[in-house]
Amino acid sequence: MSKITSDDLKKKLDYHYRYFDKSKISPDPLEFLHRYNNYHDIEISGIISSIFAYGNIKQIMSTLEKIHSIMNHNPYEFVRKYKIEKGIEDFVRIKHRFYSSSDIANLFKGLNKIYSEYNSLQEFFKIEDSSSKFGIKNLIASFSKRIIELIIVNDSVSRGIKFMFPDPYKGSACKRMNLFLRWMVRKDELDFGLWNKIPASKLIIPVDTHIAKICKELKLTKLKNVSWKMAEEITENLKKFDPDDPVKYDFAICHIGMRGLEF
Repeated sequence: MSKITSDDLKKKLDYHYRYFDKSKISPDPLEFLHRYNNYHDIEISGIISSIFAYGNIKQIMSTLEKIHSIMNHNPYEFVRKYKIEKGIEDFVRIKHRFYSSSDIANLFKGLNKIYSEYNSLQEFFKIEDSSSKFGIKNLIASFSKRIIELIIVNDSVSRGIKFMFPDPYKGSACKRMNLFLRWMVRKDELDFGLWNKIPASKLIIPVDTHIAKICKELKLTKLKNVSWKMAEEITENLKKFDPDDPVKYDFAICHIGMRGLEF
């Protein structure tokens, strides 16, 4: 990629942000959220769709289609009425890379416990008032720890459950959780803006191999390996172009890489 000035980079980023509107979502896990209008359905579809958003896109979409079908396309009702014994039967043939069928069944057990006690995932996250200072890193670390405690079986945590809920303090970029937060916090044609306690300026970009490759080429990061530190560095550099909403460029950058397009 030829050398590009800061002004030119902003123009290109803004152009691609506008180009990837709602008509160009597919293929992306975000499609599943757009099937619903109800707050809780969107929120649950969001956490499920983000958790499975790794690997080959065809596999991701196939797995999510199967899970939404098992939920009878009514995520909130499915989670509220969920019983682990029935869930083990429902998900017996569903696996996704590191996730076993029992991991998936136990994930829904955890979600059932959350919605039985809290009104929403936003409440479970225990987000402080938006006027106070908090860190997304702390928020994700706390959420992962607490939901794993709800899911834990026989005092042990499976490899799959650990992968579902990584710890940013151990270096993970936490791509899938940052993706979920983007969907819930930001508001435009693509993202829903359901959560009102986190300002978009506090979000961290969800970094995967596609994001990392392009951001290295654009000199938005000097780091080589995907990590939480890389995600923070890219986000800080994107704030130069939009300090209030740096993560708005995520979808475009990801899909340029994923679809093999020219930046």
